[in-house]
Amino acid sequence: MVALALGPHVLDPPVVLAPMAGVTNEPFRALCRRHGPGIFVNEMVMAAALVHRNAKTEAMIRFAPDESPRSLQIYGSDPVVVGQAVRRVVGEGWVDHVDMNFGCPAAKVTRRGGGAAVPVKPKLLAAIVRAAVEAAAPEGVPVTIKCRKGLRDDLPTALGAGRVAEAEGAAWIALHARTAEQHYAGAADWEAIGELKAALSIPVLGNGDIWEAADAVRMMAATGCDGVVIGRGCLGKPWLFGDLAAVFAGKEPPPPPALGEVAGVMAEHARLLADHLPPGRGIVEFRKHAGWYLTGYLVGGEVRRRLGLVASLGELDDLLAGLDPTLVLPAGAQRLARGHTNGPIHVRLPEGYLDDLDDLTPPDDADVAAASGG
Repeated sequence: MVALALGPHVLDPPVVLAPMAGVTNEPFRALCRRHGPGIFVNEMVMAAALVHRNAKTEAMIRFAPDESPRSLQIYGSDPVVVGQAVRRVVGEGWVDHVDMNFGCPAAKVTRRGGGAAVPVKPKLLAAIVRAAVEAAAPEGVPVTIKCRKGLRDDLPTALGAGRVAEAEGAAWIALHARTAEQHYAGAADWEAIGELKAALSIPVLGNGDIWEAADAVRMMAATGCDGVVIGRGCLGKPWLFGDLAAVFAGKEPPPPPALGEVAGVMAEHARLLADHLPPGRGIVEFRKHAGWYLTGYLVGGEVRRRLGLVASLGELDDLLAGLDPTLVLPAGAQRLARGHTNGPIHVRLPEGYLDDLDDLTPPDDADVAAASGG
């Protein structure tokens, strides 16, 4: 394994936390960083919302004093707006790394021509990447991009996006080896990662179906990719980054933690969220994490139900105190899927979006910018 460079930063091991909406905020990144090294990307925000100085969006961009590099993912479909957004976050010293999202399959993103919809139009994609790279260049901030295999099986985009990334000066491209239509269903197509790696000279990172540390080693061996991006596999498992550091160093990872240790991390995570978010919001946000932390542990449906409705830190402490701290994860349970598993989906696009794939006209997202929270 060769360490991966990102501007002046060196990733050893070459591990990246995928930005996940409502998940990869400062508290979750802090827990992940504690367990192992890597790049830990803030949740995705909208370029237009940054330009319009949307207060809710700006509140999402918070980094710990010791967090380095400070990494932010941005999405947008207008090269001018993207350039302005990147120029702002770089020029005002907010970030050390900008990742551009061209893979999000969410309807609220693609129906405005953003996310996974952009690579279908190579000229528009090139204009956006060029604008981001040029805006970040004066401060020496690297720009990377993330995409999917394609919009659908009959509209593949990965190779085209990779060639654009290479031509326009992106530091790397990360590929989630599913189509937008596939969403999160089925198996990730690691062969597509290998094909992209073989076609490019810039680094290629692989994303998809890394549920435990050994999967990352297998992916790199099978595809030749230069690094891995960890998404759903670390939900409720911030210690996965410690496991990754171990396997990349040629060591055996420790066994999954017993439930007592998991409960301790859960309590800390909930308190970090309570400190990070407006009053009362932290415990609500923690509810989804509670289910992920307990995935595979045989705690019973009633405990899961009560944790899914927990309303205060005190109530959480009482529920966690009732768990058996010696309970261990059954064999194979660490591979259970977490987060989204649905698909296939109908990918929402602007009306007439596929009529002219050479069209450089960005969709009108001004009405979204005023209300967007990211």
